[in-house]
Amino acid sequence: MTTWNILHLVGSPTSIFHQELSELYARGCAEALAKDDRFRFVHAHVSPDGLWRFPPSLGAAALAASATYALPDALAKLRDLRIDIALPQMFCLRGMTEYRGLLDLLGITYLGNRPLQMALAADKSRARALVRAAGVDVPAGEVLWPGDAPAMPLPVVVKPNDADNSEGVSLVRSIDQYPAALAGAFAHSGSVLVEKYIALGREVRCGVIERQGVLTCLPLEEYRVDETHRPIRLREHKLKRNSADRLELAAKAQSESWIVNSNDPVVNAVWHAAKQCHTALGCRQYSLCDFRVDPNGTPFFLEASLYCSFSPQSVMVNMMQAAGTPLANFLDQTIEEALAGALKRPLVPQH
Repeated sequence: MTTWNILHLVGSPTSIFHQELSELYARGCAEALAKDDRFRFVHAHVSPDGLWRFPPSLGAAALAASATYALPDALAKLRDLRIDIALPQMFCLRGMTEYRGLLDLLGITYLGNRPLQMALAADKSRARALVRAAGVDVPAGEVLWPGDAPAMPLPVVVKPNDADNSEGVSLVRSIDQYPAALAGAFAHSGSVLVEKYIALGREVRCGVIERQGVLTCLPLEEYRVDETHRPIRLREHKLKRNSADRLELAAKAQSESWIVNSNDPVVNAVWHAAKQCHTALGCRQYSLCDFRVDPNGTPFFLEASLYCSFSPQSVMVNMMQAAGTPLANFLDQTIEEALAGALKRPLVPQH
């Protein structure tokens, strides 16, 4: 049996929120697999001040007691670690791009998608354009910059062009709602995406796994929405804080999300679109895409989330378990695929 030395690249150079979100997922992965002899974890943690730490665990006490390193010394320490593979756990834009790029520069193989693909997915308008060119349906939309006047007919969904977790997202049904919606979206991004509101329908997420160049779609996860009380998913439907003021995932309760039966008529249409998205964005190993399904059963691409934390709370992990593959086996298989050279994929999206 092989024991993998895995580097968790954790934290955020951008914000406390993204640092906390990263720690939540990385801690979940390490704790879930702590007793599995196939995995040995080490941690490289980045805080918003740009300093690095290499704590034995991600608890508050361990982080506080760890020595800090500026970037040059941190890179030297990374080179000295005997790492088989890295698992990027950073969810801010810089973490998903610049810090994955550092791993590339150091020659450290890592799981998942490259910086270019992460940047493309983070820019919702560019991701829409790529998947639309591949034949996937997307809602009609326009990108606004400060001072631009919206021209889309109502109702529309207003969202920051490059923010996650539904930060700054609003449903606009009347003209008088536009100013607050635009202000809320511009607070999180320099540009705003205005999309036609797709009537429900349903909202689902699809994961795609790539093994030796073959794409396999996973069981869909569906989210609770309804036309009257919850027409779109907002930040509070995804994340919340508990009584100890710690970040938690709100969408994991059975009343909030569930696995779709494989015989459901929506499955094949979404699977087809998800494979097109994976290829159009140039993804490697895995991808996640969100779809809004209209009353006629047509799936419309909303956005892509090209990461997996390998935590029990990860959407991709839940989908794999529903397909019959436990978390530990999923991670083991993904590492073997990466180290076997399957990550040598084109750097640009393929059509």
